[in-house]
Amino acid sequence: MKIWKTSIAVASAVLMLRPGPASAQPANWVSGLAQPYRFHQEAPIQTGNSGRLEALLRGGNLYLSLQDAIALALENNLDIAIQRYGPRLAEADLLRAEAGGAGVPNYDPTVSYNLNWAHNTSPQTSSFITGTSALVMTSTQSNMSISRGFATGTNVTFGWNNNLSKSSSVLAEFNPSISSNLNLQVRQSLLQGFGTELNRRNIRVARNSQKVSDLAFRQQVIATVGSVIGLYWDLVSYNEDVKVKRQAVALATQLLEENKRKVEIGTLAPIEVVRAEAQLASSQQELVVSETRVLQQETVLKNVLSRTGVASPSVTDARIIATDPINIPENEPIEPIQDLVARALANRPELAQTALQVENSKISLEGVKSGLRPTLDAVATMQNNGLAGTASPVPSSSPFQMFSRIDPYFIGGYGTALGQMFRRNFPNYSAGIQLTVPLGNRAAQAQMVSTQLTLRQQELRQQQQLNQVRLDVTNAVIGLQQTRAAYQAAVKARVLQEETYAAEQRRNELGASTSFLVIQAQRDLAAAQFAEVASRSNYAKARVALEQATGRLLAAYQVEIDEAVSGRVARAPSPLPPGME
Repeated sequence: MKIWKTSIAVASAVLMLRPGPASAQPANWVSGLAQPYRFHQEAPIQTGNSGRLEALLRGGNLYLSLQDAIALALENNLDIAIQRYGPRLAEADLLRAEAGGAGVPNYDPTVSYNLNWAHNTSPQTSSFITGTSALVMTSTQSNMSISRGFATGTNVTFGWNNNLSKSSSVLAEFNPSISSNLNLQVRQSLLQGFGTELNRRNIRVARNSQKVSDLAFRQQVIATVGSVIGLYWDLVSYNEDVKVKRQAVALATQLLEENKRKVEIGTLAPIEVVRAEAQLASSQQELVVSETRVLQQETVLKNVLSRTGVASPSVTDARIIATDPINIPENEPIEPIQDLVARALANRPELAQTALQVENSKISLEGVKSGLRPTLDAVATMQNNGLAGTASPVPSSSPFQMFSRIDPYFIGGYGTALGQMFRRNFPNYSAGIQLTVPLGNRAAQAQMVSTQLTLRQQELRQQQQLNQVRLDVTNAVIGLQQTRAAYQAAVKARVLQEETYAAEQRRNELGASTSFLVIQAQRDLAAAQFAEVASRSNYAKARVALEQATGRLLAAYQVEIDEAVSGRVARAPSPLPPGME
C-alpha cells in the first residue's frame, strides 16, 4: 500500500504544478486544476431587437433617418450577428494551434498515470529453478510519465516506474521485492521537423487567420451597410414616385371634371369623357402599383433591420417614414482616379484577406519542404534504478542454499529503493540516432508540387483581384458621372414637360387643343417626374458604390467597427425633422 500512496501523492504534486488562473487562491486550487476539463457554455444567441427599434416607433409609424437605419443594422442585422462569431472561432483555432500537434510537437505537457494489479499462476515443467511446481506471482505496478514537446523539434519524456512483486518461489532471494526507476528520454529531430520557425508555423497561420476573420467581419459590415443605404434610398425614391402618381391621378381627375362640364354645355364631344375616364383609371392603377412597391420595400427594410424580421406585430404594422431626402450637391468634387485607386488598394478588406491567405500558403510550404527530408532523430536516455525487498530464507534442503548470499544493501522497503534511485547507485545511459529514409519519397514530392501549384493559383487570383479593384473604382467613377449627368438631364426634361403640360392645358381651355393632347402631355409629365425621381436614387446609389469601391464607406457614414463588434451603437436616435414632431 505504501507504493500506491507515494505514487499517487507524487502524481498529485506534479499536477498541482500546472499554473491556474492568476486570481486563484490556495483554498480553491482544486477548482483551478479542474478548470481546463470543464465544459464552458457559450452565451446563447440574442433573438430580441435592440431598444432603438422601439424608441423609433411613434404613433404606429417607424420614423427612420439614414443614420438610424445604419445603427439598427449594426445592432440587429443577422448577417452581421452570424459573422460576429468568426473572430471567436479564429481565437479557438489559435488556442488549438498553441497546444501543438497536427504535424508539430505537442506543447501542452501530458501526464499519464497507470496503476495495475495482476495475479498469475504458471505451472512449471521443472521445480529446479523456482522451487515449486506451480509458480504464483502477484504484482502491483504504479507508473507515471510526463512528456512535452518544444518548438525546436525536441520531445522530452520523464518517467517514474514502480513494481511491487511477490511470488511463491522458495528460491527468490527477495520476496516480496520492490523495484523502482526514474528515466529521462530526450528525442531531437535533426532533419525533418527541425527548427523553431517550422514548428511554430501553425501558430503563425492561426494568427494570420485571426486577422483574416477580423477583415471578413469588416467586409460583412461594409456589405450590410451598403445594402441598407441602397434599400433606404430606394424607399425614399419609391415614396417620391407615389407622390408623382398621386399628382397624375389628381390631374386626370381634374381633366375628367373639366371634360364633363364641357360636354354638359355642348362644347365637347362625349367621347372625350370616356377618354379622360380611361386615363384616370390608368393613373389609379399605376398609383396602386407604386403604393404596393412601397409596402414591399418597407417589408424588406424591416427584415434587414430587425432580428425577428416581421414577426413582431408592432414592427409589421408600422409604416416606415423616411426622414432623410436624397441631396445632390451642386458641385461634384473631382479627385484623380489614381488617388482613388491607391485608396482602394490600401483600404479594401478583401485585398488584405487575400494577402494573408497567400502568406499562410507560403508558411505551410515550409512544412512541405521539411516533409521532403529523411527523418533523423537523436535519442538520449538516462535511467536510475533501485531495488529493495525482504530476505527470503532458502530451505535447508534446497541445493541452492550453499550459493545464497543475500546482500544486506537491498534489504528494506520502498524507501530503500528510492534512496538507491536518487543516489544513482545503479544508473543506465544510452544514446543513439534513428534514421528513416522513404525510398522514392513520392508522397512528399506530390505534396510539394500540389502545394506550390495551389500557391501559384492564389498569387494569380491576387493579381486578378487587384485588377478587379482598379476596374471597380474606374467603373464607379464613370457610373457616378453618368448618373449625375442623367439627373441633370432629367431635371431639365421635367421642367420642359411641366411647361409643355401647362401650355397644352391653356390651349385646351381656349379650345385650341384636344383632350388627347392634354392626356399625352400628362403622361409625358408623369414619365419625366418618375425619371427625375429614379435618377436621384441612381445617383445616391452610385455615390455609395464609389465609396465601397474605394473602401471608405464606413468612414463616410461614421460607422465605428467596434460598435459593430459589440452590437451596440452609442449615438442616440436622430431627432425628427421640423413638421414631423
